[in-house]
Amino acid sequence: MVQRMSRMMLKTLRDDPADAETLSHKLLVRAGYVRRASAGIWTWLPLGKKVLENVSRVVREEMDAIGGQEVLLPALLPKEPYETSGRWEEYGELLFRLKDRKGGEYLLGPTHEEIFTLTVKDQCTSYKDLPVVLYQIQTKYRDEARPRSGVLRGREFLMKDSYSFDTDDEGLAEAYRLHREAYTRIFERIGLDYRIVSAVSGAMGGSASEEFLAPAAAGEDTFVDCPACDYAANTEAVTTVVPPAEATDHPAAEELDTPDTPTIETLAEYLGVPASATLKNVLVKVDGKITAVGVPGDREVDLGKLGEHLAPAVVELVTAEDFTDRPDLVRGYVGPQSMAGSAFRYIADPRVAVNTSWITGANKEGKHARNVVCGRDFEVDEYLDVVVVEPGDPCPKCGTGLQIDRAIEIGHIFQLGRKYADAFHLDVLGREGKPVRVTMGSYGIGVSRAVAALAEQTADDKGLCWPAEIAPADVHIVAAGKAQQTELALEVADKLRSAGVRVLVDDRAGVSPGVKFTDAELIGVPVILVAGRRAGEGVVELKDRRTGEREELTVAEALARLGG
Repeated sequence: MVQRMSRMMLKTLRDDPADAETLSHKLLVRAGYVRRASAGIWTWLPLGKKVLENVSRVVREEMDAIGGQEVLLPALLPKEPYETSGRWEEYGELLFRLKDRKGGEYLLGPTHEEIFTLTVKDQCTSYKDLPVVLYQIQTKYRDEARPRSGVLRGREFLMKDSYSFDTDDEGLAEAYRLHREAYTRIFERIGLDYRIVSAVSGAMGGSASEEFLAPAAAGEDTFVDCPACDYAANTEAVTTVVPPAEATDHPAAEELDTPDTPTIETLAEYLGVPASATLKNVLVKVDGKITAVGVPGDREVDLGKLGEHLAPAVVELVTAEDFTDRPDLVRGYVGPQSMAGSAFRYIADPRVAVNTSWITGANKEGKHARNVVCGRDFEVDEYLDVVVVEPGDPCPKCGTGLQIDRAIEIGHIFQLGRKYADAFHLDVLGREGKPVRVTMGSYGIGVSRAVAALAEQTADDKGLCWPAEIAPADVHIVAAGKAQQTELALEVADKLRSAGVRVLVDDRAGVSPGVKFTDAELIGVPVILVAGRRAGEGVVELKDRRTGEREELTVAEALARLGG
């Protein structure tokens, strides 16, 4: 059926929505693809639904190609499985929680590892039933504190999540490889520019973890890219390469009077040393317990990165009240010597290596210590990459200075291992007649996010500019306005439809040609065909939406070109 704009529920806007911050938010609303129902909740209108379904279709085709079997699990989920896995508490305020009329507790699914695990436990009993890959495309729910950026960060969103189930680690590695390859085909087919980067698993658990990121100014993720090799990683997963410290005999530690120097800046200025010579000790609470994080004074602690490393533990900064009953913790003058391992757990950045010497707090008001050596004067309980990555930091692979870019996360793949299988005792009968614990992979694609990411990457100053695979139509025919032009436009549209071409035709009466042309560029179908001033001669104008190139063709030529 030809999509006729005279009969379509479509209202375009000339001005950006007042609350829109990102390009995709502005254009998807202005072009009539989505409308806001509430904060973080969106209605997909006819054109938007077509784009969403086109992305879903590509995802389904590639998932089916690797042997995935589509299912549809409930969005309303019982509390008990999430209690068993621990995520009822771990997710905290992100969960939408509700009770039924009898007092039973439920949640709206943020992700479905638990339910997929229980489904396979119910259906698969022998190694002969595995391997299996199950997937669904379904709405997910998370109670974002600040939903923003249109459909990029909403309280409900459409997601493809798939899960692999194998009897051994070799099978898991193969399922991971198949998903990785399928994802590259999906993103290439829908026209996204993307990067595959190393990531941390965080609360998801598991070992191997990679993200698929779409570079875009509106992105909330940051990643590093090495200009000299193929290294790329989420900033939370960047590892620090530190040369071994030289075996130097350091002078004994000495205490210094440093009044009114509670910050690194005041200390460095007072002593006339670079901030990099000082050791900053940031106090945080990890599940309520005081923990110190040591980093060079010229670097900042990335609390997000720290939280990912320590997940599912809750990490938060200490407050003034936390010092009230701790006379051993002198605010602004904390040092690890004689304190690490007793007064607090001590985590350090790898730059705080054994045999490195520092100026740091002396654990006394107005005093610091010099020549404080790691491994001699204090010990580190655990090394973690916790500093904010900066442009020019050395690449862990080749040493070249790294570049930092912003991106939208569009996919994430994990080798979960046996975290959820252990929680739910997911065993099958093995080849030897004994129970075997199943191992799992988890693989997600943000379907609605991919639509927004495409809008961010492909739009220009005139509007949206969709890749052909996911556009709401193949050809947008504009009837300039006169009856003869409209008649020709509908005739061409019908012939193209018969040839299998998806057509959107602007046959609206009483709408000026200028408005129609503006709407065509705003809506972003890749090919625009205009029945204009030469319609009476059987000549139309063909325009490439992306390049702006135009040419006049006879109707026969246009049909041959487009209906080929």
